[in-house]
Amino acid sequence: MYILEQLARLLDRPLFPWKNVLVGFSLGQFVLEGLLSLRQYKVLQRTKTPQVLAGEVTQKVFDQSQAYGRAKAKFSFVSGLYGQIQNLAFVYGDVLPKLWSIGGLLLARYFPSRFQGEVSQTLVFLFGFNIISTILSLPVSYYQHFVLEEEFGFNKQTLKLWVTDMLKGQLLGIVLGAPIISAVLKIIQKTGNSFFYYLWLFGMFVQVFAITIYPIVILPLFNKLSPLEPGPLKTGVEKLAERLNFPLQELHVIDGSKRSAHSNAYFYGLPWKKHIVLYDTLVEKSEPEEVVAVLGHELGHWSLSHTTKLFGIAQFHMFYIFALFSVFVNNKSLYQSFGFIKEQPIMIGFILFSDALAPMDAIVKLLMNILSRKFEFEADSFAQNLGYSKELASSLLKLQIQNLSTMDADWMYASYHYSHPILTERLSALGWKGGNVTGLKEQDSDQPVKAADREL
Repeated sequence: MYILEQLARLLDRPLFPWKNVLVGFSLGQFVLEGLLSLRQYKVLQRTKTPQVLAGEVTQKVFDQSQAYGRAKAKFSFVSGLYGQIQNLAFVYGDVLPKLWSIGGLLLARYFPSRFQGEVSQTLVFLFGFNIISTILSLPVSYYQHFVLEEEFGFNKQTLKLWVTDMLKGQLLGIVLGAPIISAVLKIIQKTGNSFFYYLWLFGMFVQVFAITIYPIVILPLFNKLSPLEPGPLKTGVEKLAERLNFPLQELHVIDGSKRSAHSNAYFYGLPWKKHIVLYDTLVEKSEPEEVVAVLGHELGHWSLSHTTKLFGIAQFHMFYIFALFSVFVNNKSLYQSFGFIKEQPIMIGFILFSDALAPMDAIVKLLMNILSRKFEFEADSFAQNLGYSKELASSLLKLQIQNLSTMDADWMYASYHYSHPILTERLSALGWKGGNVTGLKEQDSDQPVKAADREL
């Protein structure tokens, strides 16, 4: 506590140019990521297939993969530049204090005094801020889904579904976000300088609550879960779960194909009762033994306690963020630099603090990616030790071809951006020599599968 109090005094310096410093952080990160993307773009211009894939990937598929990668790189640069312009306009146009004032005026004019105060004004502010951000993001989102992904055959969404998903997301944000944000503000207001202890405990409760209700309440709003039909796949998965003493409760298939052609598999649930979910695209485009091999990898994360370790790291990271926030929450010079002369709203402080934390977050991201790649190698090795080396390699190669995933990467770009090793690294670690998997080169590359949210 003493160290945090001293740090708070040190950083609360009158007339300190916080606005220029935070803008500098944002621009610096944009430049860094731009330079890394430029390095990666040079790799995406190569025309020769990596040697380890030469026997499995046709030149046509490799060319399509490179073209898709270049298209995504260009889109990322333009969308990033668009975001930077928005950020500069928000900062130097004093959008935050103006929105905050408008929220206060609306409450004073249309609501009784008992509904006024910082909590109510924060909710109105965030609602307005979110509406503006959503409107500004529409061109980028539309282009990504209905131009870029459509061009390469990945998008399966209709315009109606895209709009419906967006509206559902906004409503969920209000229904679930309002009570959580209100509770956070009340905790900070009531518990003084030691609020971060209580906020951390509340954060853990929210995480566990979200894990519990997500598959029951939220997921059905967007997707349909169906029981996996009896057959070789179900039998294979159940035998694998029994072999590993995995507390399997149910096997589900999710209709992921209604939005995109990507493939994925994951599990969720409490420690004593787990559910495995397979995307319908994965089931349709893979052999049963390949799906079981993929689940051997995923259950390797569970068996090796990767999920538990990552959860513990996440809790430490959350505590560290809340503790650092206590240094900034009452920093008058920070608020004043952004146009808040008389008021110091907690949520505004957290938004500005998040921007100040950007350099540290970049380092954390790098370290977490290094750890995540280590865990992926370990999970691959786990599946290999179960006897699924050939089947896992086969599945990885199929997904690579179907997804048009990047087949090579600049090491600096990969270190910063990739939470998973690239395919050539994974195949080398599996001892893959090539030539043992049939039916890959002949697959229809004109109907690729979009890269999974969490690549297998």
